[in-house]
Amino acid sequence: MEYIKLGNSDIKVSRLCAGCMSFGDPASKMHAWTLNPQESEEIIKHALDLGINFFDTANCYSAGTSEEYLGRAVKNNVARDQVVLATKVYFNEGKLSKEAIPREVEGSLKRLGTDYIDLLIIHRFDYDTPIEETMEALHKVVQSGKVRAIGASAMYGYQFMNMQHVAEINGWTKFISMQNHYNLLYREDERELIPICEEQNVARTPYSPLAAGRLSRPTWSADTLRSRTDVTAKGKYDKTQVGDMEIVRRVAEIAEKKSATMTQIALAWQFAKGVAAPIVGATKAAYLDDAAGSFDIGLDNREIDYLEELYMPHHIVGAL
Repeated sequence: MEYIKLGNSDIKVSRLCAGCMSFGDPASKMHAWTLNPQESEEIIKHALDLGINFFDTANCYSAGTSEEYLGRAVKNNVARDQVVLATKVYFNEGKLSKEAIPREVEGSLKRLGTDYIDLLIIHRFDYDTPIEETMEALHKVVQSGKVRAIGASAMYGYQFMNMQHVAEINGWTKFISMQNHYNLLYREDERELIPICEEQNVARTPYSPLAAGRLSRPTWSADTLRSRTDVTAKGKYDKTQVGDMEIVRRVAEIAEKKSATMTQIALAWQFAKGVAAPIVGATKAAYLDDAAGSFDIGLDNREIDYLEELYMPHHIVGAL
C-alpha cells in the first residue's frame, strides 16, 4: 500500500480510501444492497490487512448505521490512532448552520464510538446558510479537539474558492481535501475545481472513481442487486450510456493489453491525474484486492490520451 499526506496537514492516509456507503441497515431504505454488521466488519478487517487506514462514511449513510458499523469494527480490530475516519455533515436538519454542525458532530462521535473525527467533510454547498456562519462553526469544532481537519465535497469551483477565502481572511480553519465526483466518464471538474485544488495543495479524494462499477466491467450493467436497484447511479450515468460505453471499451482494451483488470486501469488513471486517494466502495473483499493491484499498473501518456480522447461534456452531477 502507498501512503500520502492529506494536503497541508500531517494526516497520513493510504492511497486507497475504503468507502463505507455499502455498510448499513437496508431497513433504513437508503440502499437495498448494504451489508450487515458482520459482513461490514469482514470487509473492514480485510481493508486493514491490505494496509488501508482511511475510511469514509457520512452521518446520513443508512440513517447513521454505516457510522455505527464502522465504529464497531474499528474498536474490535485496530487501535483508534492507526486509522483515519472521515464522515460528513449536510444532509441533516439545518444543513451547515451553526446549530447543525456541532450537533451532527456529536451524533457522529457517538455512532462512531470515538472522541474525535479525523476529517469532517461538508457533503454539499449550503445555499441557505451564510458562508461565514459555516466556516466559523467548522473552525470551532476543530478548536474543540473533536475534529482534526475539514474537507469539502461536490460543489462549484467558485463556491469552494469563496469558502477558502472566508476562512483565510478570518484566520479560521481551511479545507485540506476535496471529495468530488471524478472518473473517466465524468470529468467536468477539470475546468475549475481541480485546478483550484492543485493551486492550494488540497488533496483530492474523489467519489465514484469506477462510475458505480461501469468502469470495472465490459458491460454497462451487471446482474447484481446494486446494479438493479441503485437509482442514484442510474441517474448519474445512464443518460450518456451510448457515448460513454466507447470509453468503457477503451478501458477494457488497455486492461487486456496490460494483463490488468479494468478496475486497475480506471484507478491507475486517477493516480496519473494527481488524485491522492480515490474512494472505493466494496461489498466483497476481492474488490479491494483488485483495487490494490492498481499500484502495479503504469499508464504512459499515449494510453492516458487514448482513454480521455472520446470524452464529451456532461451535465453537472453532484454540485447542484
